[in-house]
Amino acid sequence: MDLKTQLSDEMKTCMKAKNKERLLVVRTMLAAIKQVEIDNQITVDDAGVLAILDKAMKQRRDSHQQFVAAERPDLAEQEAYEMTVIQDFMPQALTQAEIVTLLDAAMLETGAANMQDMGKVMAILKPQMQGRADMAEVSKLIKAKLT
Repeated sequence: MDLKTQLSDEMKTCMKAKNKERLLVVRTMLAAIKQVEIDNQITVDDAGVLAILDKAMKQRRDSHQQFVAAERPDLAEQEAYEMTVIQDFMPQALTQAEIVTLLDAAMLETGAANMQDMGKVMAILKPQMQGRADMAEVSKLIKAKLT
């Protein structure tokens, strides 16, 4: 079952269960997908939906950190809840060992030797790790290996 269908089914389930908080998050994700489809005049596939969910997750993570720093626990709690709902639709996260293995394989494949080759490595890793790893952390690992 594709991710859009899963989100639609979850929306119906939330409506029947009268779970308003979860319903709001699911509808927000469906609206984001629909917005991309309308703006680009395409039908988003699973990889596209995953990219949209990953972007939403990153936005929630950033907002959560800002709310914690601003001592707004009520808003931080809401962002944390939204992250858990989004995470339900994301694939299982990669372990640190799996990330390093994929990183080493990509560096070997591209023959990366210095920082100028970082884009080549990221181009290979991004589709493999989309939604399964924090790409900012992966970027830091690549920089550490290339310096």
